[in-house]
Amino acid sequence: MGSATCNKIFENISRVVVGKEHTIELMLVALIAEGHILLEDVPGVAKTLMAKCLAKSIGGTFNRIQFTPDLMPADITGFTVWDQNNGRFSFHPGPVISHVLLADEINRTIPRTQSSLLECMEERQLTVDGETYVLPDPFFVIATQNPIELEGTFPLPEAQLDRFLLKASLGYPERHEEIRIMETFQGETPFAEMAAVVTSDEVLELRKKRRSIRVSAPIKAYIADIVRATRSHAAIEFGASPRGSLGLMRAGQARALFRNREFVLPDDIKFLTGPVLGHRLVLKQRERLRGEKSGAILESILEGIPVPSAQG
Repeated sequence: MGSATCNKIFENISRVVVGKEHTIELMLVALIAEGHILLEDVPGVAKTLMAKCLAKSIGGTFNRIQFTPDLMPADITGFTVWDQNNGRFSFHPGPVISHVLLADEINRTIPRTQSSLLECMEERQLTVDGETYVLPDPFFVIATQNPIELEGTFPLPEAQLDRFLLKASLGYPERHEEIRIMETFQGETPFAEMAAVVTSDEVLELRKKRRSIRVSAPIKAYIADIVRATRSHAAIEFGASPRGSLGLMRAGQARALFRNREFVLPDDIKFLTGPVLGHRLVLKQRERLRGEKSGAILESILEGIPVPSAQG
């Protein structure tokens, strides 16, 4: 049941977003694991299109916020105004109140505005003028940032990066994929013909099923060993916190569900270690100056940790 629902969403998005199966899978893993995803890549590789396709596939509401230096927190959360007709304050909801929120170029706005998303992402609620409003369920943030333009940007602080379950990139398409993209979009855009293939209630059911996916003691120990190794590695200033351990376990459960399994395998953890932990690490200054990447360091950590032989 869970795998069939996942495949419906996956196949529906893949009909429009060409050749990005790896990233689509990671996006669905983040959705099912009740997390959020940060997409870092150059412009024009279908980051926005992927977010819109997901919202349409699950029959959810979709809002997009273009982050700019002058964006204020109220532009995201909404604001209260005095209603003279009723003689009271009324709340005007902001774009954050949606099932799928695209935070486009999130690093182009000031930290104060970036931080206005923290409560929403972690607690699925927002507070405006002392009043708390519950966000729709499911609530899923897809944030994007451009890694090649640094002028006029405000790097996300570690506290906010840690709120994203996964960080991924799409990359440039292969030659045959680029040709297929041109053929697909030569006429009418296929996005216009997209329809919902599942409901938001089915997504909530997927999340419920994910919680019952079995994670054995050897798999939990494997996750703990990986995360603890990031805290003692010579090239890493600050390793992953226990939130990283929980994220890796939940993402592993979501991938197992996606792959129609009732248990997590070591391969799930190895596949997800980079996307889940890479953005949570702070490398030492010497390593950053040498151009070291967290992905390569995590690969070396995985090579040095025995893989459990037991099933998840």
